[in-house]
Amino acid sequence: MRVYAIADLHLATVTPKPMTVFGPNWAGHPDAIFREWREVVRGEDLVLLPGDLSWAMRLPDALVDLDRVAELPGTKVLLRGNHDYWWTSAAKLRAALPPGMLAVQNDAVRVGKVVVCGSRGWLTPGYEPLGEDDERLLNREAERLRLSTQAAARLRHPGDALILMLHYPPASPPYPPNPLTAVIEAARPNLVVYGHLHGVNPERSLRHVGAVPAHLVAADGLKFRPKLLLETKG
Repeated sequence: MRVYAIADLHLATVTPKPMTVFGPNWAGHPDAIFREWREVVRGEDLVLLPGDLSWAMRLPDALVDLDRVAELPGTKVLLRGNHDYWWTSAAKLRAALPPGMLAVQNDAVRVGKVVVCGSRGWLTPGYEPLGEDDERLLNREAERLRLSTQAAARLRHPGDALILMLHYPPASPPYPPNPLTAVIEAARPNLVVYGHLHGVNPERSLRHVGAVPAHLVAADGLKFRPKLLLETKG
């Protein structure tokens, strides 16, 4: 099984919203994503989707977009992004998801020899300190991430890979420690994936949290092709 990731699909079948405000490379981006996906992903593979999947405001409308993704090869694991307003409770979402789609919310999932955990994340301190509200939200997301990593530890078997997903980056330049990085370093995943940042070259983004490799997988930075993260055997 190979593991891929791609964030920020920003599909908009029911709720049209052009993404070309971020650059002409976004023109027709759903077709590019679907084409590139089919070129690299096989049915037995796993694809991680860390947020901003659909511009829809309601779950029934988002399912129109999610159904299109479900038809693509591979098992998919979803995480909520800051624009996924249609994402309500985990129970309602999981009951409605098409076959082959899983969601992470305050917990974790195991697919083959890979355990996936994560949380949306939030703004993190960098050159400027955070305001009181942002500090509160960051601490809340760190607690949700901690719950997720604890669930992952209960699911994980010897030899399993642990992948931690965030939507927001886990840290901001010049990358001082923050509550999210503390949870990540304690959990010691094999790698971290995150999205949210548009127009950023993944090679120039945050690439490590302590000793843990980190991958920016926002769709435009990947030229809309899912990124291969690792391959498992057995």
